[in-house]
Amino acid sequence: MLKFLSLICICFCLSGAISQNIYKQKTYLMGSDFEITVVAKTQLEADKQIAIAIGEISRIEALISSWKTTSETSNINKNAGVSPVKVSEELFSLIQRALQISNLTDGAFDISYASMDKLWKYDGSMTQMPSKEAIKKSVAKVGYQDIIVDPKNSTVFLKNKGMKIGFGAIGKGYAADKAKKMLISNGVSGGIINASGDINSWGSKPSGSSWQVAITNPLNKNKAFAMLPIKDAVVTSGNYEKYVTFNSRRYSHIIDPRTGYPSQGIISVTVFAPKAELADALATSVFVMGVETGIDRINQLKAVECIIITDTGNIITSNNLTLNTQE
Repeated sequence: MLKFLSLICICFCLSGAISQNIYKQKTYLMGSDFEITVVAKTQLEADKQIAIAIGEISRIEALISSWKTTSETSNINKNAGVSPVKVSEELFSLIQRALQISNLTDGAFDISYASMDKLWKYDGSMTQMPSKEAIKKSVAKVGYQDIIVDPKNSTVFLKNKGMKIGFGAIGKGYAADKAKKMLISNGVSGGIINASGDINSWGSKPSGSSWQVAITNPLNKNKAFAMLPIKDAVVTSGNYEKYVTFNSRRYSHIIDPRTGYPSQGIISVTVFAPKAELADALATSVFVMGVETGIDRINQLKAVECIIITDTGNIITSNNLTLNTQE
């Protein structure tokens, strides 16, 4: 009888373990396509958790959006060159971390890029290179050094009139991090927040196997050259769809905030990191810094790895990343 009861218990436990399934929902948030994946026992439970994630991402959008006039970010921008603005602890911390990444990347990442004049067009309307003077002028108001933060009073001040900050190169990653944290606290054992390619995962599939990401070469997008397991965040940034060509030189949509010139030589950067916020910011930064400086900077960071694909098709990886290439 004892053996029989033990067998029932074991069977019950096993059936409970395998009763979980993968549920997905696509939605549109922060001006981008999101796909939220959770491991749950029922569709009802999955829908509830996905709704919670959507609510958290929407809250982040209301906080950091520069086009919503009621956001704290918009208030900072409106008071540029006028007065410091007291902000929430959450936004203050995000801005502080952004400034740390700016220092780490020598300004290749800069949230004041939002001050940049929209000089480069990628809709086919550009017929000639902008002048050097126009390019220089386009970044005249950009400079993370002019973002003054006061930890004691929790204020942010943009020194110059016309300055703006924006979180386009870090915001989706941050939102993915926050949504992931909330779902984990709710007991969701595994899932993925995919914010238009900013991917943050945790746990595993119901089968126990790891989540995986396909790495493709933009020069041959129909075939993945590697499949890699992911346990945290992976972000890919690419210029293979938005670029202009002048004098046989390709200019990407990713602009160096220090010079106003588009990045060159790289068509794709994939960064693996503990948090999507960091991976998001670094993917853009590596594009701007270039292959040698970018890889060197990544190799100095703990638990961060990188794959770079150059415009000639070369694949370059950071020191501790091994690719199991697909035949």
